[in-house]
Amino acid sequence: MKRTGWIVAALAAMFVVIGQAGGWRAFAERVSNWISGNPAQLANATTANPNARDVGAGFAVQPRAAGAAFPGTALAMNSNAATLINNDPASQLRAAQERFDRANELLENYRKQTLYPFDSRPAREHPDQMYPNQPVIEDRKLKKPGEKASQNIRLKTSQERVHVAGGETVLFSVAAFDENNAALPISFTRAIAYDPPRDGKPSRRNPIVFPINDRGEAGDLSSSDLVYSARLSPNLQGFASYSGLIRIELDLSVNGQAGFLYFDVFYSPDAPAIWTSRAREVVERGSLNFYLPIDVRVAGRYVITGRIDDAKGQPFALVTFNDELAKGAREVKLNLFGKLLVDEKPVFPLALRDVDGFLLIPDADPDRSLLQRLQGRQLVTQTYPLTVFSEAEWDSEERRRYLDEYGKDVESARAHLEHIRRSMKP
Repeated sequence: MKRTGWIVAALAAMFVVIGQAGGWRAFAERVSNWISGNPAQLANATTANPNARDVGAGFAVQPRAAGAAFPGTALAMNSNAATLINNDPASQLRAAQERFDRANELLENYRKQTLYPFDSRPAREHPDQMYPNQPVIEDRKLKKPGEKASQNIRLKTSQERVHVAGGETVLFSVAAFDENNAALPISFTRAIAYDPPRDGKPSRRNPIVFPINDRGEAGDLSSSDLVYSARLSPNLQGFASYSGLIRIELDLSVNGQAGFLYFDVFYSPDAPAIWTSRAREVVERGSLNFYLPIDVRVAGRYVITGRIDDAKGQPFALVTFNDELAKGAREVKLNLFGKLLVDEKPVFPLALRDVDGFLLIPDADPDRSLLQRLQGRQLVTQTYPLTVFSEAEWDSEERRRYLDEYGKDVESARAHLEHIRRSMKP
């Protein structure tokens, strides 16, 4: 790979694991801030490149010419800014120093963000993924499409989960409140569940009546509490052979004011693989690995995610498997990286919990087939001294390449800075 694309390629590498967030996003934001800096402060692009791709007013990303000193993310300044810098040695020096500082910062940020592998990350980087089985709760104003929202009535809704597999079910609830937070009765004039048209083709199924109520029936937990609920069971309500989006639509009225709600569920009827027995733990090569036996019925790329808590029940790490699995009896390995344990010093024993996953189906809609989720604790580890785990940083051919290229950019910026300093000496 030419050095022109190193920073773009490195940013792409940040998001290998599905749903990445936290540290990788912060790293990308730092790079974005670097790229979008003040053109008057960037020393190296002295003229705008006519072949550059515009990225904003006055900025362009330049292809890197052979032997060019500035990295592939160099920004072309407009001619006025370039002239100012070229005619002002002090500005040249400041810009060269900034270039060196930013190249150094990029190198150090990448080094720090890749101390641990992509598939074994601190929980703080992924707070949105640590409790996947919590219901989705929303607070919104009563409203119909195309009309103004009510100013004195709001709705509180709850959806147990978004992704549903096999025999899993989903509980939905709706409650209405006035401006004094007093609960109000709701009248539902239409409540259906159906599979929306896809790719311009109409649904092959008739909508089913969605039995939302406050009578303690069909999933409603408590009668006459003004919380209206119902449970969707796709495999028992006409969707047993269907894979994809199921939509719940509700037309309702509160105190004579009309409103509309909808909920979406993504359903997979047949699991592509089945969990077969309990997880086991092994200390290997300075890391703590969890192995989950699985019977693979459909070969392909699987993405499996587990959560690790410490002995106090606090989220510690997110561990992920993202690889091909052949048909038959297999094991999914979730790696808890040794240096992460050494650096963070969690209180043992640890617990593996809430494992979920899917088979990725490329170029298809839906793009995944879900596994049955493993809710709650799946394994509680032994208590280990931290000395059994390795302090070594994550090492891979990819990481070495990027560190090497970022290091070259630092040295290039250093050489340019020294050249400016020498040229300013009397």
